[in-house]
Amino acid sequence: MTSPTVAASILGLAVVTSPVTGLRAAELKVIAGGSMTGSLNEIGPQFERASGHKLVIHFDSTPNIIARVTSGTPFDLAVVPVDVFKDDAAKARFAPSPTTDIARVGYGVVVRSGAPKPDISTPDALKKTLLDASSVAFVPASAAGAYVLKVFERLGIAEAMKAKIRAQPMPADITPAVVKGEAELGVFLVNVLMAQGVELAGSFPPELQQDLVFTAAVAAETKEADAAKAFIDYLTTPAATAVIKAKGMTPG
Repeated sequence: MTSPTVAASILGLAVVTSPVTGLRAAELKVIAGGSMTGSLNEIGPQFERASGHKLVIHFDSTPNIIARVTSGTPFDLAVVPVDVFKDDAAKARFAPSPTTDIARVGYGVVVRSGAPKPDISTPDALKKTLLDASSVAFVPASAAGAYVLKVFERLGIAEAMKAKIRAQPMPADITPAVVKGEAELGVFLVNVLMAQGVELAGSFPPELQQDLVFTAAVAAETKEADAAKAFIDYLTTPAATAVIKAKGMTPG
């Protein structure tokens, strides 16, 4: 007599079980902030090996994430800047359960390796550095980029900086622009600025520093809620937080 497992396999209906959670293995569609790329690209495979689930991660900027989740595009969970949840239409696409803060990081400035490091230790020093620079690369169309623009306004140099901005489509494009000489400075989240070919001039002075928080939540319409929650839980484990720290972010 054929066993139920063999019969299911013959019919193409075999169920794969997660070795850690005991859940049916799922393919999770994840939406994530672009500045989480380095961390999630390392944590993701660890979770897949431990759980048996598969992750398909779409990285994007905050405006594009809001547009994506409100367009009806299917997804199971998101790890995104908290700014996404300030949009009522976007917030409505998530389950009403509390979100989970995964990581936070502040802002800094990089120069090409070997170039003199400018002084950005005080607001006045940062202002002078920005005004003296020929060009500045960052991602204006993002939550982090919006804060950089606010800093320009607070320093009273918003108008003067317009001609210096070298807008990049994604965070990962900032440091290459500095390395290639397309921009003199890179200004963004510190974890994004950790790359070969550039050197950190410093973090924003305390008076202008602010952490951007990345938080995780399950999609309201997911059919894989348990697996999605399992991934969010995994992001708070020692193995995951060690990666987050190594990538220049603070867990939680």
